Amino acid sequence: MAADQMSRVLLKISGEGFCKETDRGIDTQEVSAVADEIVSAARIPVQVAVVVGGGNIVRGAEMSHRGVDQATGDYMGMLATVINALALQDTLEKRGLPTRVLTAIPMQSVAEPFIRRRAIRHLEKGRVIILAAGTGNPHFTTDTAAALRATELHAQALLKATKVDGVYTADPNKDASAKKYDALSYMEVLNNHLKVMDSTAISMCMENRIPIIVFNLKKRGNIVRAVRGETIGTRIQ
Repeated sequence: MAADQMSRVLLKISGEGFCKETDRGIDTQEVSAVADEIVSAARIPVQVAVVVGGGNIVRGAEMSHRGVDQATGDYMGMLATVINALALQDTLEKRGLPTRVLTAIPMQSVAEPFIRRRAIRHLEKGRVIILAAGTGNPHFTTDTAAALRATELHAQALLKATKVDGVYTADPNKDASAKKYDALSYMEVLNNHLKVMDSTAISMCMENRIPIIVFNLKKRGNIVRAVRGETIGTRIQ
């Protein structure tokens, strides 16, 4: 194992990773591409925990804007993450990678409940774990869930896989003059209100000294590069 190579990581994949850009729902080709990247990382080997979003199916914030109670909308979003988790689990296991889905909201017929010690044991046995249903509580994002689980599982880094190749001064899809940051401190992200993750997630990573690496999920090989400690995307620490 290389000196900078990680042995356990928390990978955060947004719901956008499960569908084509500007689309909704689950695209099996996109899920297959994500699964291939995770399989490559797991074979390094590295222990991989995945937190999935659900915005490709339901966004709690959108539902509340449409008149649905915020807590109810958030629970709908949590259930959407379980659908994504099952899709990813099925795809990974078809590639021969043992995978377990653990949910913050108990649903025994579908997945295991999240129990920290059990999750760590799965990782130690070489299984990928997919952590669904966020924190199990409304008013918290899946980014916060990712920071919480990274802390609980003693992950060496939180890998934030997005649709852009790092953190920019502005949205690069809307502003041609936007510049990418190679590195940032947690406080720079908070003070400049950079839209990387919500402030609760950033603060939790800062308190527990968990670096955040933001990179483009769609670029082949990026997860492996991040795990190996190569310079990629934007590093927040």
